[in-house]
Amino acid sequence: MARFLAGRLLRAFITLFLVVTFAFVVLRLSGDPAQIIMGADAPHEAVAAFRQAWGLDKSLWEQYLGYVGSIFTGDLGRSMRDGRPAAALVAERIPATLALTIPALFLKLGLGIPAGIYAALHRNSAIDRVVMLVAVAGFTIPSFVLGLLLVLVFAVQLGWLPSGGQESWRHAILPVITLGIGGAAVLARFTRSAMLEVLGQPYIRTASAKGVPWRRVVSGHAAPNAAIPTVTIIGFMFGSLIAGAVVVESVFSWPGVGRLMVVAVANRDLAVVQCVLLLVSFTMVAANFTVDLLYGLIDPRLRTGAQGGH
Repeated sequence: MARFLAGRLLRAFITLFLVVTFAFVVLRLSGDPAQIIMGADAPHEAVAAFRQAWGLDKSLWEQYLGYVGSIFTGDLGRSMRDGRPAAALVAERIPATLALTIPALFLKLGLGIPAGIYAALHRNSAIDRVVMLVAVAGFTIPSFVLGLLLVLVFAVQLGWLPSGGQESWRHAILPVITLGIGGAAVLARFTRSAMLEVLGQPYIRTASAKGVPWRRVVSGHAAPNAAIPTVTIIGFMFGSLIAGAVVVESVFSWPGVGRLMVVAVANRDLAVVQCVLLLVSFTMVAANFTVDLLYGLIDPRLRTGAQGGH
């Protein structure tokens, strides 16, 4: 078990390291933040002074070593726009993002899992085809298109809900639905496939042949075993709570981490962008690590395989 945990921790650390390195290099090569922030008409001397003040006059290698070293000391840099710590700017936006993503996650689970189970139990029926048709539509429609359609119908045409902002709980309804529909569709399809695979196993047929009530077969045997692979997709959804809100927060003018990310990228505010990417990658790595641990607890063969060097 110790080697199993050590292997997963090492993989998580390497993933974070690669994400930090990739983000640092790409951001430095995507444009000159000094020129963008100071403006095209800024004097050359002012731009040079800005680069020197923020360490942009150093080589890429020196900047990278300084950035990595600052991460280990807890310093994630400062915003080039207002000089505030990047971590503080991001932390201020996290509650707003969670106010959307947590209800959206419950919406995904509450719709996707029951719909997938029901469709699997009524395979090839009209209900099954309708559920899968809706699931495919929800999965294929981009979130920004769905968000704009919801705004057009419920905000513009019907006037029932506000189109954007964060003034009250009513402002969160449309973005939560937008975030939840796509994930519920994915979860419904995945749960249906997992349930169909389990229902075809010999022990299900054996339990039915012994006279075990079908409802008990489903709740006591099929559903728990189908939940094992479903843990993977749920873990991914949990890990992508912040990353998944980028587009939706922009569509609905929601002041969360996702919208901060878009503004920071447009302004080449490097420290803020790097801080958001570090937060997103950490949440996804932590979610995947948790899923690995759950798999190790559910199926001891995985721990044996890890110890065997696979």
